[in-house]
Amino acid sequence: MSLSASPVPQTGIPGVRHSTFESLRLARNSVIHGFIPVGRANHYMPSLKTDSIVKVDRFEFARCSSMYKITDHPFLICFISSTIIDEVITGAPEINL
Repeated sequence: MSLSASPVPQTGIPGVRHSTFESLRLARNSVIHGFIPVGRANHYMPSLKTDSIVKVDRFEFARCSSMYKITDHPFLICFISSTIIDEVITGAPEINL
């Protein structure tokens, strides 16, 4: 599993900090845990569809606590107010594993 992230430099924009990232590349067949604050859940729900593949921009990430660890990935992504979710593939063939 590979992890590559591109940090956003300090911009002076409220809510955008050094720990905010523009992109994260995961190896094929990788899974990462995501955390959406309860106050933002309704905002992101239309973008999160079952069996869809999405691109997530502008987020923070942190080490995943062993108490809440639900994947093998050592990090989790945290959605923030500037997070953007876009579906990257529409009408893609279904992959049965």
